[in-house]
Amino acid sequence: MAHKNIGLITLRVGHNPTCFDPPPNPRQRGTFSLSLAVRSPPLAGVGGWNLCDKTLYAYPSLITLAILLGTLCLQAQPAHRYLRQGNEAYGGQEYKDAEEYYRKSLAERSTAKGSYNLGNAIYQQGRYKESIRRFEHAAETSTNDEAKASAFHNLGNAYLQEGQPEQAVEAYKNSLRLRPGDQSTKYNLAMAQRLLLKQQQQQQQQNQQQQEQQKDQQQQQQQSGQSQGQQDQQQQQQKQQGQQGQQEQEQQQQNASPEKQQSGQPQNEGRALSQEEAQRLLDIIEEEELRVMEKMKKEGQPASRSGKDW
Repeated sequence: MAHKNIGLITLRVGHNPTCFDPPPNPRQRGTFSLSLAVRSPPLAGVGGWNLCDKTLYAYPSLITLAILLGTLCLQAQPAHRYLRQGNEAYGGQEYKDAEEYYRKSLAERSTAKGSYNLGNAIYQQGRYKESIRRFEHAAETSTNDEAKASAFHNLGNAYLQEGQPEQAVEAYKNSLRLRPGDQSTKYNLAMAQRLLLKQQQQQQQQNQQQQEQQKDQQQQQQQSGQSQGQQDQQQQQQKQQGQQGQQEQEQQQQNASPEKQQSGQPQNEGRALSQEEAQRLLDIIEEEELRVMEKMKKEGQPASRSGKDW
């Protein structure tokens, strides 16, 4: 029994990939010959050869059938020849040459056998994805349950090599429906089911990790949004406090006493005094001068009024 390694698991091929028997020798069963019984004398209504006049007595339908069968055999001979050459190359592990012969055979005549054998030659070269199409065609077009089961079996092998255990499980099940007692197919089916379960568990873990990552990202975004909102609120409060302090400062300046305003630069330097303001200012100056004069009199100093003419 042949084996094929997939990682740490051994895949049982189960039987020779070219499970179809090589085509028969054309000299034996590949051609059809017309054989008529020799009878003398011929019976009425029965075909045969007359040894005297060599006249052929035969039903027209038999002659037509023989001609058609002969024509088909002549057309099938190149396809069988290429198929046989492909089988010989395959047996010698010359899979590239076998592929070429099988393709030539299919070009002459498309058969389930040719598709199956071409799929095996391609499979042995590691082109598993390409071999899937050939095995599928062989399984669909084959009329023999044994050959169809073999095609499904190798189809499952190709799917398994491509890392598609789910499709491999289905292919092996189809093979067992046609050939329930095949131990190699049962073995491969159990292996494919284990790989499928492992793949599903890994996918579930990946989905869970992705969900956790998305959840963490959402929490980070929310925290970042809250932090940004707090910063914006603090900036807004600081701005409002600054505006409020500036307004209070302006209000204090507006409510300042006249003495403080006089000590500094006049706020309304360019505005002319009204008559009432001018008179009030003169009264203040005169009162100040009177206080000074009285104080000087008490101290014995002569008092003099200002030289200004009021």
